Amino acid sequence: MKKKLPTLKKIFIVLFVLLGVWASTVLGDLKFSFDFSQFFPEEDPDLVFYESFVKEFGTDDNFLLIAVKNEPDVFDQQFLKRFNAFAEASKTFDFVTESASLTTLSYPLKTSFGYTTLPIIHLEETDKYANDWQKIQRDSLFVNFLIDKQSKSLVVALQTDDNLDYEQSEVLLQQIRSSLKENKLSDYHILGRAFFYEAIVEMQKTEVLKTTVIAAILVFIILWFVYRSIPVVAISAFSIAMSLLLFLGLLSILGKELNAMAAFYPVLMLIVGTSDVIHITDSFIRKLRKGIPRYEAILSSIREVGLTTLLTSVTTAVGFMTLLSSKLASIQDFGINAAIGVLVAYITVILLTGSLLISLPERKLIGKRAKVSSKWSANLLLVNTITKNYPKQIIWGTLLFAITCFLGIYFISTNYEFKHTLPNNSKIAEDFDFFQKNYAGFRPMEIAVLAQGENKVTDFEVAKEIEKLTVYLSSIKSVGNLQSANLPYKIIHKANNLNKSEYLKLPEEESVFLRYKKDVKKLARKQLSKFVSKDETKARINGKLQDVGTDSLQKVYQRIDAFGATHLDTTKIKIKVTGKSMLLDKNAKYIRSNLLEGLFYGLVLIGIIMAIIFRSLKMFLISLVPNILPILFAGAVLGFLGIPLEASLSVVFAIVFGIAVDDTIHFLAKYKLGIDQGLTKEEALKKTFTQTGKALVVTTIILFFGFLVLLFSIHQPSITIGVIISVTLVTALILDLLLLPVLVRKFLKN
Repeated sequence: MKKKLPTLKKIFIVLFVLLGVWASTVLGDLKFSFDFSQFFPEEDPDLVFYESFVKEFGTDDNFLLIAVKNEPDVFDQQFLKRFNAFAEASKTFDFVTESASLTTLSYPLKTSFGYTTLPIIHLEETDKYANDWQKIQRDSLFVNFLIDKQSKSLVVALQTDDNLDYEQSEVLLQQIRSSLKENKLSDYHILGRAFFYEAIVEMQKTEVLKTTVIAAILVFIILWFVYRSIPVVAISAFSIAMSLLLFLGLLSILGKELNAMAAFYPVLMLIVGTSDVIHITDSFIRKLRKGIPRYEAILSSIREVGLTTLLTSVTTAVGFMTLLSSKLASIQDFGINAAIGVLVAYITVILLTGSLLISLPERKLIGKRAKVSSKWSANLLLVNTITKNYPKQIIWGTLLFAITCFLGIYFISTNYEFKHTLPNNSKIAEDFDFFQKNYAGFRPMEIAVLAQGENKVTDFEVAKEIEKLTVYLSSIKSVGNLQSANLPYKIIHKANNLNKSEYLKLPEEESVFLRYKKDVKKLARKQLSKFVSKDETKARINGKLQDVGTDSLQKVYQRIDAFGATHLDTTKIKIKVTGKSMLLDKNAKYIRSNLLEGLFYGLVLIGIIMAIIFRSLKMFLISLVPNILPILFAGAVLGFLGIPLEASLSVVFAIVFGIAVDDTIHFLAKYKLGIDQGLTKEEALKKTFTQTGKALVVTTIILFFGFLVLLFSIHQPSITIGVIISVTLVTALILDLLLLPVLVRKFLKN
């Protein structure tokens, strides 16, 4: 084998250079996406129902709201004319199916000659503005929808084609901004799916670039302080960069779309790759100092550390694969991609780093300043002595730590607010906050009304039940902007009564309702079709929800279901809360169960792997304690800090579980190697501390600062994840260095 190494190293170096060039050419094809459906719980009965509901009524997030402000209020003729010009222009924008605003809509009015219309705002008659505003307030139909309560802003509400992609969203938003600029409307806020798509994708691109650059600089600095050798640092940095490049190229070729979790990939690849590099390089240089020839040294390092590193890479990948138990497609994709990345990093480090290390003269690798500091050994041996002299104190301290963790987990909340997913201090966050404070909110609410028996949703008795429900919904503080199949009938009733606001309600007599039905089908057929299915057996009630937190909204949904079961005539109709918001809020129900299920499978798989490698059930059981506790600690941090558990935070536990176990494996593998070489338990522990302890500390330092890179993120969940993982991995190292030796002494024989 040694004779083949000179040839193999050249082949591997050339191969990786060619692969790197190839990866560079396909990076431009990387796709970024954002779709709320990525966070829908798969195989959920409510999702199945919603998908059939959408086929009849369309999606509930195909809207775009543009609020334009004016001081002191919107009832200024010049402003209204410019606003109206923009509203009229919006009807011609690409992908817009409908546009509505107070300057383009009108009231219907029944006269002796038939129906006519009255403007809601008399643009040319300034003396009527005060009456117009009073009329709008009395109707309350448009307040908090097309105009705010203080009349400081007006809204153009656009309905768009369903499921616009990124390019279509960009086209539409460019037309909107150009028209606003053309009409000198500079003070505006936008809210809707297309705007979210644009903002989140731009954030993803920025985050990937930013985290890559910062993490790379950080890794370079740490490697310099560890080795103080330019050739070693250069080899390590090149190998790590190549692994990241190949990983991104592979994602591009596989057609993977990078979602909101994409910012983690550069950090994960850089720090996982660095960990592998340090372990293999440390072992290689240590053997060179002993006078072992470089080809023999690299083979020995690969046999000793390479196998252990393979094991840690597999267990890390398994940790990420536990995310496949999630019911969320975006989390599943992250788990698969991260697992692929870990294995790509391992293969790159073993083949490329190994080839580069044996390509340089030994004196350049070792260097004058590359000696292992005696202080490292002394300090690590001191830790070993502490574990030997104070085992009871360490065990009691661990028990107290575990109890504290369980207490923190008790306080974990899932009352997550959507606004926390938005980039910090961004335009979209500002606009979201504006609509939250001045309008009905962003979250769409959908309620399906299902006619029972021979009833139709357009029957008078059913309409009264629907109205009963809408009256109840309007009493819920977080619900607003309600519309239903009854709205056209109420508007026609008002039109038949001199457009008086008090008549904006269902007629009390069925004969009048039936008379209006003909007018509705003639004048408001399109409006009615949005709320009633073709066979008239289903109807929808939609509105907007304030972003008050997932747990709070779950209670709202429960209240609505309870009202439908106890206050409506269920022989005529049944109701079901549906829609994208409800499906997103259901995530909270699954996160905890998915976490436990995934971690259980992960423990089983890793247990099988470790049992095969170490051939010791005790070794496996000993390794569990210092690896379960960091996971509990991560949960406790969330609980004590009051950070709600949501979909993206679920990756914390997989990352902690997958990476924290690495240190344990390296520690136990080195200990077992010492025992196999005939050393006593204490001698094997001393050797483990002096030869592996430094690598464990250094890699944890890299992991700690590597994940802290996410502090530079503008995405709040990413910041939270970075901080929690950083402190948790430090906890895992402390447990490995203090608790693991105590358990080894107590439960393993010589």
